[in-house]
Amino acid sequence: MKLPKEQESKFKKLGIGSYCELALMIPSAYEDLRLHTKLQTHTMQLIDATVESVYKAPNSLQVTFFAHNFGHTITGVIFRPKPYMMHQFRVGERDYYYGMVECKSGQCTISMPKKVTNIGAITPKYKSPLRSDVMLRLIQSSLTKENLISEGLREEIAEELLKLHFPASQPLELKNLEPKTIDALKYTELFTYMKQLSNKRRYFKALTSTYNCYKEWAETLPFRLTDEQIKAIEDIKSDFAKEVSARRMIVGDVGSGKTMVILASVVMMSKERSILMAPTTILANQLYEEAKKYLPTMKIALVTNKSKNTNLDEYDFIIGTHALLYRELPKASLVMVDEQHRFGTQQRNLLEKLVSSGDKKPHFLQFSATPIPRTQAMIETAHIDVSLITTTPFKKDITSKVIHKNDFKDLLEHIKGEISSGNQVLLVYPLVEQSEVLEYQSIDEARGFWEKRFSNVFVTHGKDKEKEEVLLEFDKKGDILIATTVVEVGISLPKLSTVVVVGAERLGLSTLHQLRGRVSRTGLKGYCFLYTNKSSSERLDRFTQTTSGFDIANLDLKFRKSGDLLKGHNQSGSQFKWIDLAEDEEIVKRVKRDLMF
Repeated sequence: MKLPKEQESKFKKLGIGSYCELALMIPSAYEDLRLHTKLQTHTMQLIDATVESVYKAPNSLQVTFFAHNFGHTITGVIFRPKPYMMHQFRVGERDYYYGMVECKSGQCTISMPKKVTNIGAITPKYKSPLRSDVMLRLIQSSLTKENLISEGLREEIAEELLKLHFPASQPLELKNLEPKTIDALKYTELFTYMKQLSNKRRYFKALTSTYNCYKEWAETLPFRLTDEQIKAIEDIKSDFAKEVSARRMIVGDVGSGKTMVILASVVMMSKERSILMAPTTILANQLYEEAKKYLPTMKIALVTNKSKNTNLDEYDFIIGTHALLYRELPKASLVMVDEQHRFGTQQRNLLEKLVSSGDKKPHFLQFSATPIPRTQAMIETAHIDVSLITTTPFKKDITSKVIHKNDFKDLLEHIKGEISSGNQVLLVYPLVEQSEVLEYQSIDEARGFWEKRFSNVFVTHGKDKEKEEVLLEFDKKGDILIATTVVEVGISLPKLSTVVVVGAERLGLSTLHQLRGRVSRTGLKGYCFLYTNKSSSERLDRFTQTTSGFDIANLDLKFRKSGDLLKGHNQSGSQFKWIDLAEDEEIVKRVKRDLMF
């Protein structure tokens, strides 16, 4: 959109780039300069009045008016008057004055009355970085139905928004807007946002636009792929057939079998090379072992900080950690990133750049085990294609329970029972070291208690340089693992049956779901205990009632609101003023349909 020069600088000052965004800057109040014959108390009102007397007190100016529209006198009070104000009120003069009218014990006052000329108008007032008269002129000159429709907004939505800025016969109740008006504001906010997202999307020519059939390979697997795994694979297949390089995010719940989607993608790209980057050595190792098991005919390489400097040209599939970014990588037609949120945008882009050729780019797939709300997934499709895997290949049997101090004895008995059955237990603490602010023990304070009562207790946390080695050791011979949320994502511990989260109310529901996802990985009966000092927590109670990550993502939205998809990550505090992602799925669908995503 090309704006006229004088408008452009004002839009810049307001931090907006379109007429739709201007329409969303709704008035904070209205100045109603129509003359009424009925006096309304505690309301800004216009009087048609003759000045009867003027009295100057030390800190105020008191003016007696005869209000012709009401047929009686009313006292005007101006606090701390400026010298010029003295000349506005001359005894015997009749004029129009506007101010706040109050009535108490039969006495009527109008505070801070000012002389006005724009009689009969309802004028919107705006809070904005521009001076109020400049903002008003900008609205009056720029905000037209034609301008809003030219940006793709539906006519009926544009008309509804214009009523806010140009009220016909009545100022709108801004604290009590009609559902139709709120709907128009929600629609416009999302429409503008998704349009901006789509403008950020870039299209590049793909290095290759062919694929092999994956079905024959799928039949060799010792299990059947789920319908949603197949749907995600089919989405990727249609991406591979296009001239444009794929940009797709595959979001799967904990244990939904994303690894099989990764391997199917490699099979479909088997005439060309594929590269996969994982956030930790443990994850890279796990993926490498799975790939060797299910892709026996392929040459597969593992690249970590400890890898020898092998020539990677002879491999079909290269799996590695961020160590890949520091290697000479051969050309690859498919680049994948697992647990994509664990890498910065720059790291993801660098990997892609390392294997691109001229203006052609590899197909790029990102995988995430952090379920996102359906509404957010629908919005994301404006700048990246999204596939959701909401079901798991087998139903996990996990009992979730909120526990308190008086349940500790029973918890100890449970832990002893699980260990004697050959199972493992994970204890997640909020901090590594003691804190005066937090009422929960830290790892340093708690570890002595557990080490005294149990053998084979392992400890690790985010700052621990040896954490991957500790986790591998624990997997082989541990009973209890004490950790922070470092174990949240992706690590598979087959014998882990119980997780206890201390200070559970401090964590987001998605993080709790990831921690719960560490247990019952292989069909074991699982337990998740949420330890809290709070006597009750609706949020935690609701969490224990569902095991679906996507339901939990929606709950998370309800309890903490979504973050910003355009300018950052999905964190607490919403970038939306009107849209509620937990409630407004229908509006998201309408906007998506109208923008043809």
